[in-house]
Amino acid sequence: MNLSRPARLLFRLALAAGLAVIYVPLLVVLLNSVNADRTFGWPPSGLTLRWWAAAWDSAGLRDALWTSVQAGLGATAVALVLGTMAAFAVQRYRFFGRDTVSLLIILPIALPGIVTGIALNNAFRAVLEPFGVGLGLFTVIVGHATFCVVTVYNNVLARLRRTGTRLEEASADLGADTFTTFRLVTFPMMRSALLAGGLLAFALSFDEIIVTTFTAGAGVRTLPIWIFENLFRPNQAPVVNVVAAALILASVVPIYLAQRLSGEVGTH
Repeated sequence: MNLSRPARLLFRLALAAGLAVIYVPLLVVLLNSVNADRTFGWPPSGLTLRWWAAAWDSAGLRDALWTSVQAGLGATAVALVLGTMAAFAVQRYRFFGRDTVSLLIILPIALPGIVTGIALNNAFRAVLEPFGVGLGLFTVIVGHATFCVVTVYNNVLARLRRTGTRLEEASADLGADTFTTFRLVTFPMMRSALLAGGLLAFALSFDEIIVTTFTAGAGVRTLPIWIFENLFRPNQAPVVNVVAAALILASVVPIYLAQRLSGEVGTH
């Protein structure tokens, strides 16, 4: 499609405006993390790394970070197993209600987080509490896994649709059993899709706050909850900016890897 020069200029300006809305606030957070002024005066009166040192020395922050890592790893592990199994079942087998099953797997990520959180909270209290299992890290992992499964399922399903079954059938014709075919043929073809889905699942779990609020209970604080609790405390506001800045920098690598790996899915 050929566009006139004014139209191209207009599209470029719209693109620049959209990117500015997204990235200028992030740059402000990065700058405020080294702003010497506790009230974030603008322009900054000076630059300092003392807020980074304060964040490093915060025991509550470290505990919240470790809790988020545990929840993310647990939810990702569950999502990799269940999402992969569901993708194989839907793609490789024909059974009654297959489309309905696929819809039910994808639905949790489309539901408002508060609806999912309330539903999980009620279910945990009705099913687990009679057996002495209260809200805690386990229920957080289960809650996060409900929507993390979707990312793995979509990635694996897309890969299975693109690769087909010809290589697996050829492996079987050559005498390989099911396990050998999966280990030498199927798994290598899915490896990048699994890694991309796992990275996205971990990122979703690490960032989740609404479902966590309803499933964590009183004794569990993930990093997003810690940030929310300390955001409006004057003494903690600079540390919160440091945490946000660190998360921005740390998010670049997994997002980049997930994008590259997802792109590789489409080239096979």
